Amino acid sequence: MPNPKHKHSKSRRDKRRTHYKAEAPTIAVCPTTGETHLYHRAYWHEGKMYYKGKVVLEKAV
Repeated sequence: MPNPKHKHSKSRRDKRRTHYKAEAPTIAVCPTTGETHLYHRAYWHEGKMYYKGKVVLEKAV
């Protein structure tokens, strides 16, 4: 197993770990349906799946 030759400082270690902190997801509003959803994600609204304001799928009955 490889081991570090020199000790990494606490600040260097913590700088690497800062990217994993939680932040609120960005939310978009669809111009077609007015529904809120996550950016770059398809979403269901009244039995239809929308993506970029267009119907992609319809729920089978």
